[in-house]
Amino acid sequence: MIKNLKLRILIIIAVAGFFAYFAFPLNKRIDLGLDLQGGMHLVLRVDTSKLSADAKKDAVERALEVVRNRIDEFGVGEPSIARQGTEEIVIQLPGVTDRNRAIDLIGKTAHLEFRIVSSDLEKMQAALAGNIPEGYELKTLEKNEEKQQVLLEKNAVLTGDSIVDAQVRFDNQAFGEPYVSLKFNAEGTKKFAAITAENVGKQLAIVLDGKVHSAPVIREPIPSGEAQITGRFSFQEASDLAIVLRVGALPAPIYIEEERTIGPLLGQDSIRSGIKASIIGCALVFFFMAFYYLIAGIVADIALIFNLLIILGSLGFLKAMMPAQQVTLTLPGIAGIVLTLGMAVDANVLINERIREELASGRPLLTAVTNGYHKAFSAIFDSNLTTLIAAFLLFQFGTGPIRGFAVTLTIGLVASMFTAIYVTRAIMEFLVTNKIVKNLPMLRLIKATKIDFIGKRKIWYTVSAVIIIVGMFAFFSKGKQAYGLDFAGGQLQEYSFSQPIAVESLRSSLRDAGLSDVSIQQFRENPKIIIVRSTSDTASTVEQVLRDKFADNKFDVLRIEKVGPAVGRDLRKKATLAIIYSLLGILIYVAFRFKHFNFAFAGVIALFHDILVTIGFVALTGRQMDLLIVTALLTIAGYSINDTIVIYDRVRENLRLARKVNLAEIINLSVNQTFSRTILTSGVTLLVVISLLMFGGEVLNGLAFSLLVGFISGVYSTVYIASPLVLAWQKKQANV
Repeated sequence: MIKNLKLRILIIIAVAGFFAYFAFPLNKRIDLGLDLQGGMHLVLRVDTSKLSADAKKDAVERALEVVRNRIDEFGVGEPSIARQGTEEIVIQLPGVTDRNRAIDLIGKTAHLEFRIVSSDLEKMQAALAGNIPEGYELKTLEKNEEKQQVLLEKNAVLTGDSIVDAQVRFDNQAFGEPYVSLKFNAEGTKKFAAITAENVGKQLAIVLDGKVHSAPVIREPIPSGEAQITGRFSFQEASDLAIVLRVGALPAPIYIEEERTIGPLLGQDSIRSGIKASIIGCALVFFFMAFYYLIAGIVADIALIFNLLIILGSLGFLKAMMPAQQVTLTLPGIAGIVLTLGMAVDANVLINERIREELASGRPLLTAVTNGYHKAFSAIFDSNLTTLIAAFLLFQFGTGPIRGFAVTLTIGLVASMFTAIYVTRAIMEFLVTNKIVKNLPMLRLIKATKIDFIGKRKIWYTVSAVIIIVGMFAFFSKGKQAYGLDFAGGQLQEYSFSQPIAVESLRSSLRDAGLSDVSIQQFRENPKIIIVRSTSDTASTVEQVLRDKFADNKFDVLRIEKVGPAVGRDLRKKATLAIIYSLLGILIYVAFRFKHFNFAFAGVIALFHDILVTIGFVALTGRQMDLLIVTALLTIAGYSINDTIVIYDRVRENLRLARKVNLAEIINLSVNQTFSRTILTSGVTLLVVISLLMFGGEVLNGLAFSLLVGFISGVYSTVYIASPLVLAWQKKQANV
C-alpha cells in the first residue's frame, strides 16, 4: 500500500504542477469577461424578409463577413464574431464603451446611390404640391443648417458596389473640414465618367441609406473615377463612413435583438466586489473546517486550495486549447468558483462524519479512514453528478456570463470530487501510515438526534402549501412586472453621478424631451446611482438630456442593456425548458440509482418545492425574474438534491442492515443519522452565499438572495418533504 501511496502522491504533485502552469500568471492565462473589463455584447438579426430566394441563401454569411471587416477596421482588440441560429450574429467587443459609434458603424446598411436631381421646375412644383411624378422621389437635403427639398430620379445611375476605396480627406478651402473621398473600380470609373459627361450642369445627389448627404453640381466630366461625400462631418463620423463604404454594404438590414454594454467603472466595481466576496467567503469556509474538524479540517482546506488551483488552471488550459471560443472569467463565474468551494465542503464533511462513525464503532484509525472514504463514495458521486446535470443545462440554455457560471461550476464540481476522494485520502493515509497523526479528534456541535420527522409530516405539508400559494399569488399577480429585462424585453440604463440627482427633476426633463413612458429608479443606499427603464431604445436621448439639463453633475454610464421582445420570449422559453429538463434528468438518474421511482418522485417534488418557494420570495421582496435568478434556481435544484441523496443513500444502507424494520422507522433513523451533516454542509455553503449577498455587489444580489432562500428551503424540504414523501408511494416495508 505504501508503494501505491507514493504513486498517488506523485500523481497529485504532477496534477498540481500542470494546473499551476496554466493558472499563473493570472492576468496572462485568464481573460476577463465583458462584465468585468467593460465592453459590448450584441446579438444582431439579419432581416432577409425582403430578399429573393436566391439572395437569402448566403445573406447571413455575407453580412457576418461585412460586420467582421468593419470591426477589424474599427480596431477592437480580440473581438468575437460568430453566427448563431439561422439569422443571428453574436458580437463581443471587449473594452468598447462608445456604444453609439459602435452601433452606428456595425448597423449601418451603407447602401450608397448616386442619383440625378431633376431640374424641371414644373415637376418640382407638382411634387411640392403633393403630386410626385412617376419615377421620382422627393427628398430633403440639409445644407448649411438649412433644409432644402430636392426631386430625385428613383433609379440610381451608380451604386456603392463599384467603390474600391474610401478615405478621409480635408477641404482646405472650408477650414479643414473632413470629407470622404471615393475611388471606383475600372467599370465604375467608366460609368462615373459617362454620367458626369452626360449631366454637366445638373446636380448629382449622393444618397446613403436613403439620406441625401450632398448634391453637388456637375461642372465638368470627371474621368478620374473619384468622387467626394461632404456633409459637415466630424473627423470620427467621416472615418466611420469611410470604413463602411470601404468594406461594402450589408446585403440586408440588421437589427439589434440584444445588447449588453458594460462601462469600465461598473467592471472595476464588479471586480472589487467579486474579490472581496470571494476572500471573505473562502476565509469563513477555511476557518470553520479547521476549527470544527481540526487536523481533518486542515487537510480539507488543502483540498479546497487544490480545488481553486484546478479551476483557475482549467480556465487557462481551455483558453490555450480553444482560443476561438473566448473562454473568459465572468462575475457570475467568480460567484461559481466561490460557490463550488462552499459546495466542495459537502464531500469533505460527509467523509469526516463517516470517519467519525467508524471511530465511534471502535475501528482502528487507518481502517476508519479507509471505510469512511469507501462508504461516502456513492453519496458523493451521486450528489455531484446530479448537480452536474443542472450545470450542463445552464451551459446549454444560458448566454454570456451565465455560461461562465456554468463552466466554473462544472469544473469546480469535478475538481471537488477529485480533491475530496483522491487528494485528501492520499494525504490522510500518508499521515496515518507514517504515524504523523495517531488520532483524529473532531468537535461535535450537533449531537445525535431522535426527532420524529415522519410523524409531523402533514403539518409541514400544510406549511409548505401555504408558503407556495402566497408566493405564487405574489408572482402571478405582478403580470409582466414579475419579469426582468431578460424576459420582458426593453432597455435598462444605469448611470453614476458625481452628486445625488433629483428624480422628479430628471423625470420632468425627460418628459419635456418626449420620454414620458420611462421609469426611473434611485437606490436609497446610494442616491448617486440612477436606473432608467424603457420599452424602446432611449439611451441617446437620455444622455443628451443629462448633458444639457444636468451639466454640472458629471455622470458615467455604468451599463446599457437592451433585449428585444422576441429575444425575451425566447429566453423565457429556454429558461423554462432548462428547469424542466433539469428536474427530468435528476428524476431519471435518481430512479436509476435507487431502483425505485418513489424515491425519485419524492426527491424531484422536493426540488420543485424549493424552486417555487424561491420564486415566491423573489416576488415578495420586489425582485424581478431574470437569467441570473434562473441560474440560481438550477443551482438550487442541483444542490438541494445532494442532501436528499445522502439521506436516500443512508436509507438504502439501513434497509440492508435492518430488513425487519418498517420503512417509516428506517427513514426517521436515516434522517437523524445524517441530520448533523445536513446542517453542517448547508451552513458552510450558506456562509459563502451570505458573503456574496453582502459583498458581491448589485449585479450578484438577485443570484445570492435566491441561493440563500433556495438552500435554506433545501434543508427544510430534504428533511420534511422529500423523506416523508417516499411513504406516499410505498407504505409497507421495501427493499432497495
